[in-house]
Amino acid sequence: MSGALDQRLTQLKERFEELTHLLADPDVIGDRQQFQALSKEYADLDPIIQAWQTRQEAEQRLTEAQELTRDDDPELRALGQDELPAAEHAYQAAERALQKWLMPKDPNDDKNLFLEIRAGTGGQEAALFAGDLFRAYTRYAERHGWRVEILSAHESESGGFKEVIARVIGQGAYSHLKFESGTHRVQRVPVTESQGRIHTSACTVAILPEIDEISEVDINPNDLKIDTYRSSGAGGQHVNTTDSAIRITHLPSGIVVECQDERSQHKNKARAMSLLSAKLLQAEVDSQQLELAHERKLQVGSGDRSERIRTYNFPQGRVTDHRINLTLYDLDAVIDGQLDALIEPLQQAHQTDLLAQIAQEH
Repeated sequence: MSGALDQRLTQLKERFEELTHLLADPDVIGDRQQFQALSKEYADLDPIIQAWQTRQEAEQRLTEAQELTRDDDPELRALGQDELPAAEHAYQAAERALQKWLMPKDPNDDKNLFLEIRAGTGGQEAALFAGDLFRAYTRYAERHGWRVEILSAHESESGGFKEVIARVIGQGAYSHLKFESGTHRVQRVPVTESQGRIHTSACTVAILPEIDEISEVDINPNDLKIDTYRSSGAGGQHVNTTDSAIRITHLPSGIVVECQDERSQHKNKARAMSLLSAKLLQAEVDSQQLELAHERKLQVGSGDRSERIRTYNFPQGRVTDHRINLTLYDLDAVIDGQLDALIEPLQQAHQTDLLAQIAQEH
């Protein structure tokens, strides 16, 4: 951890000690509003200070083990060598824990999300890959106990999806999947390819946090064009007998959303409005990020769908995330939804980026 961050931690510890004294002051205790504000600040700082102390203790243990490995006494050197791996592991764990507490919390991390996958270049092969990606995310969600609701799906003639939009419901869903936005490229031999040539196709993925209240985004009803149509239901699972599916067009932005999951037109409209709100809010966030791009560029978290973020090479059984130069030779497991080996390094890289930003700002 950089000297700038250690300096920041020292400042936080001084503030923590100051709060400890203030909260024992009878004048502060007598001022309910001030006492509540200071108590909240104290509660926010307490886990950071505890994590810092744990890291300092782990650092001391590691230093002692390293010194023992250089001792003139062979028995002490052997003792140090035995202790060193555990000391290094404890220090690294304490460092990661401290970094997490230092991170500015993303207010969307605990929210549900909207998942959009669209087939791009590659025709039918791209649609098949869109289906593969959707199954991978669905299985990943199931492993975490989350629920997946298909809002709309346009299947291709040979299987897979031209486009599929789903809602993922579960605690922390967005925090796990938010770095999946971007262009996913696949390299493999299509079933229809008689010469055995490898084709390259692509899909785009968008991960949008679900907005708790539609009022967070100001939507003028006059800006909306609302159409109803007959739905085939959730990905073709049933056929409705009424025109219950909803398509909403936001005229100023041109954003179109639709929902055909529910039999009730009212429920479909509510779901579509929620998705529209999420898209409009994301458009605002994207615009702000674009303005700040020259000042603050977070490598992992840009979420630009035009950016190629990952390549899945089936002949070599390889998957590569280009943002962090990570390559895994376990493609079958990834396609089966075992995504932690990709997601956890992305989260760590994002934390590193944020820590670097914090260090620059202090």
